Amino acid sequence: MFRDGELILYHNLKRGDILRDMSKLIYEYEFGYDEEEHVDYRTLLFDIVSRLVELAADHGYRGNLWQMYLTYLLVNNENSYSVAAELRESVHGTINEIALHDFTIFKEMFDYDFGEVAEALNMECIGSILDYEGIDDAGRTFNKRVRDRVCELGVLLAKAESVQSFMDAVTDFYRCFGVGKFGLHKGFRVEHNRKDEVVIRPIKNIAHVYLDDLVGYEIAKQKLIENTEAFVEGRRANNCLLFGDAGTGKSSAIKGIMNKYYDKGLRLIELYKHQFRDINDVISQLKTRNYKFIIYMDDLSFEEFETEYKYLKAVIEGGLEKKPSNILIYATSNRRHLIKETWSDRDDIRVDNGIHKSDTMQEKLSLAYRFGVTIYFEKPGKKEFHEIVKTLALKNDVDIPEAVLLAEADKWELAHGGLSGRTAVQFIDHILGTAHNI
Repeated sequence: MFRDGELILYHNLKRGDILRDMSKLIYEYEFGYDEEEHVDYRTLLFDIVSRLVELAADHGYRGNLWQMYLTYLLVNNENSYSVAAELRESVHGTINEIALHDFTIFKEMFDYDFGEVAEALNMECIGSILDYEGIDDAGRTFNKRVRDRVCELGVLLAKAESVQSFMDAVTDFYRCFGVGKFGLHKGFRVEHNRKDEVVIRPIKNIAHVYLDDLVGYEIAKQKLIENTEAFVEGRRANNCLLFGDAGTGKSSAIKGIMNKYYDKGLRLIELYKHQFRDINDVISQLKTRNYKFIIYMDDLSFEEFETEYKYLKAVIEGGLEKKPSNILIYATSNRRHLIKETWSDRDDIRVDNGIHKSDTMQEKLSLAYRFGVTIYFEKPGKKEFHEIVKTLALKNDVDIPEAVLLAEADKWELAHGGLSGRTAVQFIDHILGTAHNI
């Protein structure tokens, strides 16, 4: 009979309370209840059913909720075996024998027949969690893509004929998608928990932006692709600075890169300027994982009085600790040199209090120079703007004569920020929001 306390690798489980209570209930049903504890096992089983239904609502699960719960435990638990297996061809050593021990227990839990327990405790409702239909198709925690992958694994594990085939299915999942939050999600943000510790949390609703959605900028996109492909393939790559006019698609390009290379193990960590003090803590959490991480800094720029950039300089190049090979920094900015400059910074002759002004200029340029690849996104001209509008209109099935469409687009850009890809997107959104009524 399975006992959760006998698990070795999978003993420290997130939301393991359901497993612990179910294990206790089933074990004592099989071998006799402890009368001294005065546990109301019927009430306990009702409580377990309630928590399983809540888990289903959080994650969008359906079908056999007990098996989906066990699958949830397997795909989220980061332990010596699961971390070793993520994105690797094979795992060698004694750890395979220990993992097989744990998977034997999990398979027994998967295959357990609740019929006798439900009858003994007069709980017909337990059948509802073994064939559950959700309220809707979405969960609050996972997006649909992640939910579907977990559910597919759960169905596969339920069909496993042996412990070895059960173990192989879980291991294949780790190899294809990884484990835990980094395996199941594309993008992350940095926060502090109640203990003021730096934590990396998944972003659950990721923008589905692809490079093909960015009209034009073929040279810029190709330069970004080449650097990122070298990175995900384990070759030498550079930190990237995307600079240029506002609304030209710099941020969209990086989001497109994330979506393009997610299946090759690329993950994006969003970091804001005020969080630069946390960057070393972030890197320490990423450097031991078998993924490629891009630390993404959007709209990066500094005023003269801001000194946070010094943290970033040391991390990119110059600190004693070498930056891990699985981490790059990609930043976007409207400023080529990131830090605000003045004309006096370029005066090589004047001296203030013994300090050459050119020294100040070099200090301000030193951060930008640490990005090995710089990519310029230029504001589109009228012709390019029209091309963006026409392409977006075609993708969104906007059925308006071209001459009328472009004339209205010209009116829109004059009143809404000028010629840019962002303005074109906003114009098409306006058209769609007014049911093509222009």
